[in-house]
Amino acid sequence: GTRMPDPANPLGTSLRERVRRVIDQLRPAVQSDGGDLEFVDVDESGIVQVRLQGACIGCPSAAMTLKFGVERNLKEHVPEVTEVVCV
Repeated sequence: GTRMPDPANPLGTSLRERVRRVIDQLRPAVQSDGGDLEFVDVDESGIVQVRLQGACIGCPSAAMTLKFGVERNLKEHVPEVTEVVCV
């Protein structure tokens, strides 16, 4: 079937740009916990590199947030994403 274009993802938008948009939407939630989330890079195999900052560093729940929040959201909005890693 034909898929309707997603308004959040106009055709021709680069993978990097789409990943950045999703991360920008997630940042306020991370910031409300006293930290920050920075998009570093995404490679052709779909691995997204992010950097956690502030209160999130070394926090046990940060890794869980990253995997289950950020990674799940990215995979949902950007199907090419395979994994999110913290650098």
